[in-house]
Amino acid sequence: MNGLPIGRRVAYWRSQRKLSQQVFADRLGRSKSWVDKVERGVRTLDKVSTIREIADVLRIDPEVLIPRDDAAEAQPAADGVDAVRGALTRHPGLLRASAEPTDLAGYAARVDHAVSVYAYAGYPELLRRIPTLLVDGHRLAGGGGAAEQLVRVYRLTAQVLVKLGAADLAWLAADRCLAAAGDDPVLAAVAVVPLGQALRAAGRPQHAFELAVVAAHQVAPLEPDAGTAAERAACAGALVQAALAAAGAGDRRTVDEMLGDAAEVTAPGGPERAAVDAARVAAAVALGDGRRAVDLHEAIVGGLTWRLLSLEHRAAHLVDVAGAYVQAGDPAGAGGLLLQADRLAPAEVRMRPAGRTALGLALAGIHRPDRHLLALAQAARVGGGR
Repeated sequence: MNGLPIGRRVAYWRSQRKLSQQVFADRLGRSKSWVDKVERGVRTLDKVSTIREIADVLRIDPEVLIPRDDAAEAQPAADGVDAVRGALTRHPGLLRASAEPTDLAGYAARVDHAVSVYAYAGYPELLRRIPTLLVDGHRLAGGGGAAEQLVRVYRLTAQVLVKLGAADLAWLAADRCLAAAGDDPVLAAVAVVPLGQALRAAGRPQHAFELAVVAAHQVAPLEPDAGTAAERAACAGALVQAALAAAGAGDRRTVDEMLGDAAEVTAPGGPERAAVDAARVAAAVALGDGRRAVDLHEAIVGGLTWRLLSLEHRAAHLVDVAGAYVQAGDPAGAGGLLLQADRLAPAEVRMRPAGRTALGLALAGIHRPDRHLLALAQAARVGGGR
């Protein structure tokens, strides 16, 4: 499991113990800056001895910070990620000359299918499909939509890798995605979304913010109702990334500004507006405002646009807001949301580090977890129940 989820758990338990960063740092014999970097995911906790020291200060079992069976559970995903890594190391320039060109129409149909698999959180199947899509994508003849298809494949690759905790590899795929976009501002804004996700996962919210804002401004319509639907959607997606990056940096004012701008270029009742509303919840969670995130979530699921989001998006949202329920002192509510997420898209809870972290936190706070939650924990190989 990568450092970012562990850092979030450290921050949660520190706040539960009513310790400031300075007091916590003093008890560990560390600097306040060190604690801040750990909690933001900039510094990775990769030493068991350090994790045990932190757990002792927080008066919790070390496995609440890092579940025992992570390695066993992650092995199938790790194998798939290794295959993607192998495909990414095959340089695109050499691939173009190494075989017959790929048929664009047939390739686009394969990409459509891969996108639909992602919408259902079919991550194991995607990991099997992506290596071939990457190799074949660079054998496409130039022009006629080839750049768009490459952007779609690299975007998909980066997003799956972020989900599975491979932030550095996701960064490479997202960088290739932006390069494939060329000088098309709409494609560039589309490509900035996975790059922003990868940079945030790597603990670089400021870089993610700067790129997203530039891309959004390049494609932004001069008036809310101006521009094409593709331009407005791409602008809104980039602005959402800017907002989430600002949340990662603790900048509430900029979060509200970016999401307000994103709402202005999206139609009420449409899927893009639903994504903006969901981002408000994710931003509140990142800012540590659990109560506000819970209130926003309950307003969203009671509205008509909730079902416009894909199963993957809804399940990921439930994983995010589960952390907010824990922050707000309702671990049982968090457990209920994770069971809902598991029914929608099991891989979001059982494969993603973020999902398994949320499950571990919920279990740690529930005195007597119900049998359904315990069964999910067993399936996900997550400890921490009492």
